[in-house]
Amino acid sequence: MKVYRQYLKGCPESKDSLLQGENTAKQQRLAFWSQANPVMPWDFRHRATQKTTSVPTQEQQQNNCDPAYPDFCIPKNSPDLDCRDISQRRFKVLPPDPHGFDRDGDGIGCEK
Repeated sequence: MKVYRQYLKGCPESKDSLLQGENTAKQQRLAFWSQANPVMPWDFRHRATQKTTSVPTQEQQQNNCDPAYPDFCIPKNSPDLDCRDISQRRFKVLPPDPHGFDRDGDGIGCEK
């Protein structure tokens, strides 16, 4: 449970129980808090809406890696791959995503 504090002032009678629920979820690592590095929803949405240009690193250029996948190397001009063909999950995808790993367009590949 993640409480959006900006909305709490409109809920004075339930504020304490909402904050207590969030604290319990954090302590027990439930739902949103079960992630190793939880990203606040507003940060995730902000990043997903930013237009990112693909700038390959020097290592990617030397290794002939596709700059659309900066977290690991998929060689340029590889045959068409699907998520079941690779072991990585939930990785950064930059346009143009030639393999279609980011089906919903949020910048994260092979989410499911």
